[in-house]
Amino acid sequence: MDQLKGMQSFVRVVETGSLSAAARDAGITQPTVSKTISNLERTVGARLLERSFTGLTVTDAGKRFYEQAKRVLDAYEEALADVHGAREQPSGAIRVSAPVGIGQAHLSAAIQHFLETHPKIQVELILNDRMIDLVEEGVDLAVRLGGELPGNLIARKIASSPRVLLASPQYLDRFGAPAALEELADHNFVRYAWLQGGDRITFHREGQASEVAVRGRFRINSSHAVRECLASGFALGMAPLWLVGDLLQSGQLVRILPAWEAAPHEVHILYPSRRFVPVRTRALIEFLQATIPAWPGMEKV
Repeated sequence: MDQLKGMQSFVRVVETGSLSAAARDAGITQPTVSKTISNLERTVGARLLERSFTGLTVTDAGKRFYEQAKRVLDAYEEALADVHGAREQPSGAIRVSAPVGIGQAHLSAAIQHFLETHPKIQVELILNDRMIDLVEEGVDLAVRLGGELPGNLIARKIASSPRVLLASPQYLDRFGAPAALEELADHNFVRYAWLQGGDRITFHREGQASEVAVRGRFRINSSHAVRECLASGFALGMAPLWLVGDLLQSGQLVRILPAWEAAPHEVHILYPSRRFVPVRTRALIEFLQATIPAWPGMEKV
């Protein structure tokens, strides 16, 4: 049992980044956590953490041990769930990663609803538009929109959202609407800064594909800032319906060249490809799999 507690303390230190944070989470003192880690290192026969005045660094041996320890702890929790009947009331902490835009627009509220129906679960939601290493960051699952998916993760595609061309009525009053895709090059086109393909975008219409160049003086690495820019009338552009569906419905934005769409935003749930997925994580995966396709602007796949 001491070794199990040692693994639990070590995993939490890695995931929180400090002895003091791990101690606060466990409700014990920092010296107790430090002693537990030292005892674990003696048992393992290797240094797992390098300690310095600037903080902690996980050693190569520590990184390998962390991955194995997570599997052991997941299997332990799975066994407890079977014995105690915790499948009906899962418990524990879940770390979730998601893009900032969809996290602010929909996911945060959805997780709050999930927590209302699962009172013994805690969720840490980490919003970041960059793809992160789930194992290295101690993340249990991630929600991702499009892009290449890591081959070492389990990926479930659960929904998609069409990406369409839009402008505000104010913009169209000032500059007119493009009558063909080629005319997009004559307009101020705001785009997401990390959009794959750069200034060339491929649009589709009834099986036909057309790649066009767009030009604009404003690039933004925030989907919500793109939304605000479109609504203000500064530029026209492209956005997924999950981001702008309400603005279309209210008339603040209108579709242009509506027959053409870019490749949709595909929504995936990712989680580490390990054998044991904790009951609490499975519960959240199943909840998101049922909930996300019902969000405005989403389509079930």
